[in-house]
Amino acid sequence: MKANGKTIVVTGAGSGMGRELTLHLLAKGARVAAVDMNETSLAETLALAKDKQNMASTHILNITDKVGIEALPASVIAAHGAVDGIINNAGIIQPFVRFYDLPFDAIERVMNVNFYGTLYMIKAFLPHLRQRPEAHIVNISSMGGFLPVPGQTIYGASKAAVKLLTEGLHSELSDTSVRVTVVFPGAIATNISQNSGVTISSGAEAQENSFPTLSAAKAAEIIIDAMEQNRYRVLVGKDAKLMDMLYRLNPRRAAGLIYKQMQALLPK
Repeated sequence: MKANGKTIVVTGAGSGMGRELTLHLLAKGARVAAVDMNETSLAETLALAKDKQNMASTHILNITDKVGIEALPASVIAAHGAVDGIINNAGIIQPFVRFYDLPFDAIERVMNVNFYGTLYMIKAFLPHLRQRPEAHIVNISSMGGFLPVPGQTIYGASKAAVKLLTEGLHSELSDTSVRVTVVFPGAIATNISQNSGVTISSGAEAQENSFPTLSAAKAAEIIIDAMEQNRYRVLVGKDAKLMDMLYRLNPRRAAGLIYKQMQALLPK
């Protein structure tokens, strides 16, 4: 589905990849309903749109708010007349601790944002998308959704759930006008740790920052191109592509390699 002339909802639009997705879509001639729970950062995204601001609407909303999400399609349609696509980008990571040290409230928070937030969005918008001549759902999973990342086991489980949900939707909607794409970003230069409320020790942060990252702007470009090409799945970043190949060939070796890289981020 080409972006030009379409109305697309982007969650997590206040910063990072969501901000760049919003700006990239607007530059391509799309109308964007930008969704985020942070009013200040969402206003900053809109300010960056400059002469495209009249093509965007902002919606202050927490995607874990099921009732609020159920009311969102009506707000988007009131602002733009229709809705043609959704990009479920909003997500958080967990604290960098082993599973047995992760409290239930942290587990539930990650699952609520990453999985249920995505699910609520799809359930709310799908009836409207199915009425369009063409429509698209893009769900952001993660490299951690197909490859185990120590210290992010629950995050990975939530993103693996997004992966299977997306692939199932692709099959179920194959005879409709709605296309579906799942995205697996690797290391992207965003402020996800800060937005997730996750504190990383200075030594671990230095180790994390030493990993090669792809810019959020380049990641957004790849994702929008994938949507426009109706891609089934897309790997974003050289690390995601490499680990996808290695994991297919030798899952245990791939898991061991990631463990060695992530050891510094885990408490002793």
